[in-house]
Amino acid sequence: MTTDHPRDARTSRALKDFLHDEAAGGVVLVLAAVAAVIWANSPFADGYVAFWDRELTVGGGGAAITEDLQHWVNDGLMALFFFVVGLEIKRELVTGELRDRRAATLPAVAAVGGFVLPAVIFLALAPDDALAGWGIPVATDIAFAVGVLALLGSRVPAGAKLLLLTVAIVDDIMAITVIAAFYTDTVALAWLAGAVLGLGVVVLLRRLGVTAIWPYVLVGVAVWVATLESGVHATIAGVALGLLTPTGRVGGRDVLDLFEHRLHPVSVFLVVPLFALANAGVDFRDGALGEAMGSSLTWAVALGLLLGKVVGVGVAVWLCLRTGVGRLPEGVERMHVLGVAAAAGIGFTVSLFISELAYDDAGLVQTAKVGIFTGSLLAALLSVGLLLAAARRESTDGDDSRAEEAAGRRS
Repeated sequence: MTTDHPRDARTSRALKDFLHDEAAGGVVLVLAAVAAVIWANSPFADGYVAFWDRELTVGGGGAAITEDLQHWVNDGLMALFFFVVGLEIKRELVTGELRDRRAATLPAVAAVGGFVLPAVIFLALAPDDALAGWGIPVATDIAFAVGVLALLGSRVPAGAKLLLLTVAIVDDIMAITVIAAFYTDTVALAWLAGAVLGLGVVVLLRRLGVTAIWPYVLVGVAVWVATLESGVHATIAGVALGLLTPTGRVGGRDVLDLFEHRLHPVSVFLVVPLFALANAGVDFRDGALGEAMGSSLTWAVALGLLLGKVVGVGVAVWLCLRTGVGRLPEGVERMHVLGVAAAAGIGFTVSLFISELAYDDAGLVQTAKVGIFTGSLLAALLSVGLLLAAARRESTDGDDSRAEEAAGRRS
């Protein structure tokens, strides 16, 4: 990606800000997840369950919506998270790495490899009553994964971070498709038609040159409500609205940049940590952890995330390079690819999200979450080990080169 063109420079700055926020947000996400686990295993564990089960009604009369607090976070606030994901997908498709077919081919194929193999491993290992959770290990948590790479600082080349982000974004596109297509029980066609109509109104407002933001917000809320009532998961509305956001200047403002600049910090520092606090509270007491570790569901998820991503992404990249249909970013070596592939196995946020959609049985949900914790932690440790090994190899190769140059000068 060049930076001499003003548009490319703007895209580069936006990408740098996005990566910075994701890395910092990953730290907050870890703290929120740890807090949830501590709360759920403390003497106040009953309060954890009671708090998130508390119902809240918004609106009145026939327009009232009643959800418990956990579902307000999962259905409501997470729509904002997916809206920001939609914005970044749109940016990458129009002005970023995904606009270049050759540059996009490798991360796209890598993401497909990291999508298919985890699902296959899960289906091969999971018990019959848990097969609906095949989508759990296919996801990548951008905040956690980018945060792991950020911890290593300059020892990880910028190209590796870009590769991870691009793979994760393509991964998100597929995960969103899975949520919409496979985790929707019934569809109310009238409400779904209303949601589509609302998206049409957004397009019409753009065509009419409306530059004020508030009409889009009102229509966006209406689209969210219609999607929620339709039976399709309401977060899909956030993605659709993000993809409809223009990438050019409207009324003298870069709308996508404006939304992302204002909403991305809210997403990573508030919405996602709240989601972790509401969903990561797994009760490990009374032998529950030992029971979960002995379950094939736990290992179907964990090995899907760890082995499925490392092998799936790694083999897909190797095939792309071997056939010449893709190329690695500058400065990225094979060991970096494996480190990135392992980081893609950190599936925390979206994996937790899908586990709640896949199962009605609370026991299956809890067991799947143990698998998510296990697989994501092992993937993070493996990623750090591989990337540190790559950095040491580069340092050794650099020292050898300098020694050879010095010897040449002396002779």
